[in-house]
Amino acid sequence: MLSGASRRATSRRAAVAMASPSVVSPPRPSASFAAVAAPSSSRALVTTTDATTTMTHRLRLHRHNLHLFPQQPQRPPHWELGRRLLSSLAEPTLFPAISGDADDLVATTKADGGGDHLLWSDVRTMGAILGEFISVHDGDEVLAKVETMRKMARESRQSSSWGEGEREGGGSNRLDDMADFARGLTARELGVVSRAFSHFLGVANAAEAQQRVRKLRADLSKEGNDGLLGALHERKGDSTAGAIRGLLEGGDVSAGEIYDSIVTQTAEIVLTAHPTQVNRRTLLEKHGRLQRILNEADGLRSTGTPYQRKLLDDALRREIGSIWQTDELSRSKPSVQSEAERGTLVLETVMWEALPSFLRRLDATMRSTLGEDRGLPLTARPFKFASWMGGDRDGNPNVTSTVTREVCLTNRIKAARLLEKDVRELTSLISGNPPRGRESDAMDKIRERVGYESRAPFRSYLYPIATKLALTAKWAEQELHKLEKDEPVTTNIYPDEVYLSKDELMDELLTVHRALCDTGNAVTADGRLSDLIRKLSAFGLTFVPLDVRQESDRHAEVMDGVTRYLGLGSYAQWDEDTRVNWITQQLQSKRPLLRAGAWNDPGSERYFSENARETLDTFAMIADQYEDSLGAYVISQCTSASDVLSVLLLQVDAGVEKPLRVVPLFETLDDLKGAASTMEQLFKLPVYIGSINGKQEVMVGYSDSAKDAGRLAASWAQYETQVQLAAVAKKYNVDQVYFHGKGGTVGRGANPNTFNGIVSHAPGTINGKYRVTEQGEMIDRNFGRPEIAERSLDLYTAALLAEKHTHRDLPKKEFKDMMDKLSEISCEAYRKIVFKEERFVPYFRTATPELELANLNIGSRPAKRKASGGVESLRAIPWIFAWTQTRLNLPTWLGVGEAISEVLAGKDADTLRKMYREFGAFRTTIDLVEMILSKSDSGIARHYEKVLVTDPKAIELGGEIMKTFHATESAILDLSGHKTPAENDRLLQRLMAVRNPYVDVLNVLQVETLKRLRESQGRPEEKVLQDTLLTTITGIANGMGNTG
Repeated sequence: MLSGASRRATSRRAAVAMASPSVVSPPRPSASFAAVAAPSSSRALVTTTDATTTMTHRLRLHRHNLHLFPQQPQRPPHWELGRRLLSSLAEPTLFPAISGDADDLVATTKADGGGDHLLWSDVRTMGAILGEFISVHDGDEVLAKVETMRKMARESRQSSSWGEGEREGGGSNRLDDMADFARGLTARELGVVSRAFSHFLGVANAAEAQQRVRKLRADLSKEGNDGLLGALHERKGDSTAGAIRGLLEGGDVSAGEIYDSIVTQTAEIVLTAHPTQVNRRTLLEKHGRLQRILNEADGLRSTGTPYQRKLLDDALRREIGSIWQTDELSRSKPSVQSEAERGTLVLETVMWEALPSFLRRLDATMRSTLGEDRGLPLTARPFKFASWMGGDRDGNPNVTSTVTREVCLTNRIKAARLLEKDVRELTSLISGNPPRGRESDAMDKIRERVGYESRAPFRSYLYPIATKLALTAKWAEQELHKLEKDEPVTTNIYPDEVYLSKDELMDELLTVHRALCDTGNAVTADGRLSDLIRKLSAFGLTFVPLDVRQESDRHAEVMDGVTRYLGLGSYAQWDEDTRVNWITQQLQSKRPLLRAGAWNDPGSERYFSENARETLDTFAMIADQYEDSLGAYVISQCTSASDVLSVLLLQVDAGVEKPLRVVPLFETLDDLKGAASTMEQLFKLPVYIGSINGKQEVMVGYSDSAKDAGRLAASWAQYETQVQLAAVAKKYNVDQVYFHGKGGTVGRGANPNTFNGIVSHAPGTINGKYRVTEQGEMIDRNFGRPEIAERSLDLYTAALLAEKHTHRDLPKKEFKDMMDKLSEISCEAYRKIVFKEERFVPYFRTATPELELANLNIGSRPAKRKASGGVESLRAIPWIFAWTQTRLNLPTWLGVGEAISEVLAGKDADTLRKMYREFGAFRTTIDLVEMILSKSDSGIARHYEKVLVTDPKAIELGGEIMKTFHATESAILDLSGHKTPAENDRLLQRLMAVRNPYVDVLNVLQVETLKRLRESQGRPEEKVLQDTLLTTITGIANGMGNTG
């Protein structure tokens, strides 16, 4: 019989082992999120039977069992310090004590460029604590089964037989053994084991986020040559300082030219409502708190007192315990309003302070590198933010005109409260009274308002501003209350009593800034006041303006109702020339087409459907909005000039004083190829060219074009389209800005390397103006932590600067011809399978969880634009999402291998190899596909097929797809000259080697759950299985790092 202490130690060892993907020989430190050394044989669980025998009693988390400082007898050598320390831990700890000075641990952190061993320590500590809570709340037997699956997955990955049986179409392998074990789990055990691995990957991601922060700090703390900003000079060229230094050293660009570029360039980040964030907001907040605890622990490793460390360890345990007991699934779809509230939370909680912090550093960098008189102007706008949340009605009937009004008002409330808080803070900071001998026009202006006898003129000037901002928030709340209530609401505050334009507030703040500088208080002026001015410049009084997006067919339906209402016939039956001519005539007329609200009159339903009436209500809403509440009007599925002109006409007819800029979105392959012709037709029209003030925005759809034609054909069409559009804009002297509609995955146009993604765009298409979508999990990953957010802003700034001043030629004719050929072959191969192969849809819907994804409540909009239909009606996100879950990632590589193989086998092989070496955009595309292949696993995908697909024809297609996968991999490796996919990306290789075993388990559990779920409709365990399936989806997304 084991003693209580022995039982606790055994249970804790099992929990620690869960976080330890044991390897045969310990690796050197890496950035992998769980690259922890294997526990010794005496510490690891060997079999389920042994674990169950030893863990007969439930672990109790007594405070005395969780002390943090087990002493070690001797100090290991340098790089093995963290590894040996962790492998000898008796209990989980954030602050492992070692013999000797704790500063050695910090020294090791600096020596290995950020301290990867600290990442191992954090992951192992949190995994061990998670295991303890599993034991406490669900039992030692369940924990033993978790450990058994972890061990089987680890051994499967180490075994040379991994997946071989699957790939050859027969035989047994260790993946089968894992599946056999999963089949023996009860429905409840399936759920708990899935939760364990899903939560482990979630907390490991929090540790990895903190590791990114450590590495950023390590970069910034390196000593440089000039003291203040030397560290920035030492960094590579994808930082702003590095880009500036590279341009100056090149000698072709002057400091003045660099300055002019930085102060005029703008990156606009557009947050979208695309449902790709699978984690509940509650869990995201908990993961954020975990990272903050780890961050605080870093500061206490060498200086903290035992009590301070104990407080952090207790906090860590509380947070992980709360995570385990929190429902990880959203039980209902979010409303559009709550989606918008959550989606912009990162701007409020992180970017509100991170942006001015980065701009302060950018100002210092510019002064240090370009000259003291070339700092960043206070009102410069290197960054802007916008949102589609609450404005994107394309395929989402939940986004109505009333909803958009509500979200606009909510954003105004948020901005007013944030600004009020900052102004009140300033009143306590700026309390002085400058001597009368140092007056100025700005100071006189302040004294005239507050009185010449005021002993604190700045504070007296700022108090009414704070009060007016508070009133602004209350006014917006009043207006919001009117929308939410059917009965009349008393109006106590009127628009003329509040701030409606940021210009008024900006003028007041700049007056204070000038007065401070004029009276010898420039240091004070350049503190929190400068930060506030920059916040106001970036966020305004609307916090984040909304784009309105609607599909072109909806506008055509409205126009058809209008022409029939006016007795002019059916717009739907007119040809394009007739439509353009009629709209052009109406734009030149001052007579309105419709009386306000006429579409809601009795009998109007003969002309206007419910959808058409809602669309007209939207244009009426646009006319009512205050300044800067809305940004652009984006037309999805845009195919013609009349699609653009109709939106302009509907705005004018609704009485919009300053019409929103109309942005055509070209999405499919054919639409991209016709985009330049469409825009030239518009630029030829005097009535249109006169309405845009020499500026045009065009949106390029990366997601739907890739779903339509495959990744290779789409990427080439996107490149060519932008070049052609730039030529047309130049011809008509139009300043054109591209809006890049990219998703979070390679299959939807993303490039994980932000810097390379921007500089690889076609030359002459960016020119310092870059608008791009950020969605779902990418918002949190790129902007969810202050240090990481600042690094993301730095990447955008550096990339726009480098892109503008780096000479790149358009591809040679032989390369252009080659790209046309590759595009044609790849598109045909892709469409042959996805759209023409009758076996494909049955295979897709059974071999992936596509049908079940609709139950994942992660967005307010439907997964399909239309209720019925095949792949064509499916949105790009669930299309990518489903294949990511099975780890086949088919949309990214299908068609690429066929094109490369055919050319390499022919007379143009040398040209293709030369193009890979010399044409950067092509090489970037191929390298991204190769990277996705390295993250793919045909053995796992084959397991889905073997268990879930029963149709013989679909199974036959699956075999063909797997052969194509391996042929594609061989063709790309032949072209790149690599032996294995992405072999030069050591970080990715280590990362996936560590993540794979945990994701393997979730894949096996998902397959088993899908099988049972599809066979158990109406049975008692159906609800439990549904929850388990959604848990595995979340876990796999966490492990793979993205969804759609």
